[in-house]
Amino acid sequence: MQRDLRLDNVGRRYGLRGPWVLRGIHLTVRPGTLIRIEGPNGTGKSTLLRLLARIDAPSEGRVTGRPRTAYVPERFPTALPFTALGYLTHLGAVHGLSRPAAARAALEWLDRFGAASYARTPMAQLSKGSSQKVAVVQALLAEPELLVLDEAWTGLDADARDELERAVAERTADGTAVVFVDHDPRRLAGVPDATYTLRNAGLDPRTGPPPAEPAGPRVIVVAQGVRDGRLPDDAARAVVAAEEPTPGTHRLTVPSSHSDILLRALLTARPPWHVVSVSQEPNPDHESRR
Repeated sequence: MQRDLRLDNVGRRYGLRGPWVLRGIHLTVRPGTLIRIEGPNGTGKSTLLRLLARIDAPSEGRVTGRPRTAYVPERFPTALPFTALGYLTHLGAVHGLSRPAAARAALEWLDRFGAASYARTPMAQLSKGSSQKVAVVQALLAEPELLVLDEAWTGLDADARDELERAVAERTADGTAVVFVDHDPRRLAGVPDATYTLRNAGLDPRTGPPPAEPAGPRVIVVAQGVRDGRLPDDAARAVVAAEEPTPGTHRLTVPSSHSDILLRALLTARPPWHVVSVSQEPNPDHESRR
C-alpha cells in the first residue's frame, strides 16, 4: 500500500458550477511528518482536510495513495444510538479488532483523556467537550497511518489538550503522518515539519515571521552519547533547544508533551544513550515573582 498521500493539481468548488474553494493544490504527505495548515476563516482549510481524508472528492486533479486514515471533524455528530464505549467498540471492530480487544483499547484511551467515567453514557447526553474526547479517541483507536485533525483541540479541557499533543507526538514517532488545523497559533508551535497557508484558493509554504515558541511547560534532559554522536532522528524532532556543554554531553529542552518520545528515542538508540537527569524547566514568570 502506498503510504504517501499526494494531491496533484487538486481543486474543489461549490457545486457543479460554483466558485472555486481550492484550486491548483499540490501537496505530498509522507509517513511520520507533522503538517500544519493555516489561513483565515473561509479559505478552505476544512475542505482541504476533507480531501486529505478522502471524505470529499476533488472537482479536478487527483488524490493518490491510500494510507489508513482517521479523521477528527470540526463538528462531531453526537446524536448516535450508542453509548460512548459502544460506539468506540463498534468502530474498533470495523478496524479489525475483536470486540473484547476493541473495548479494552477504547477504555484505555478514554481513561487517558479523563473520560472513562462516562464510557457507558449515551452519546446524545454527552457535553460538547465530552463528545470531542470521544471524537479524538475514535481516531486514535484506529492506529492510523494518516491522522487528520480539524480543530480537534476545540472544546477539550487543558489536561485533554495536553494528552492530545502527547498522542500526536507518539503517532508521528511511530511513523504516522499528522495534518492539523488549530485556531491557536501556539499549538505545537515549532514542532511541525511544514506549515502551509491557504490564500486565494491556493496553498503556500509559510511566509513571514517565525512561529511562536511552544506554549506550556518544558523539560530539560541531560544525556550522554558517543562523542561526536548525532541525536537519533526521533529525538531531534522532539527537541526545541539543544546544547553540548561538554563533548558527548547534551542538554536537551523539549515540550513536556514530547518528553516521553525523547527519552524512548535516546534509550532505544544503538548504542543507547545514558540519561543523566530529567528536570522541569524553571518558569521565568514564577522566578520573577519570588
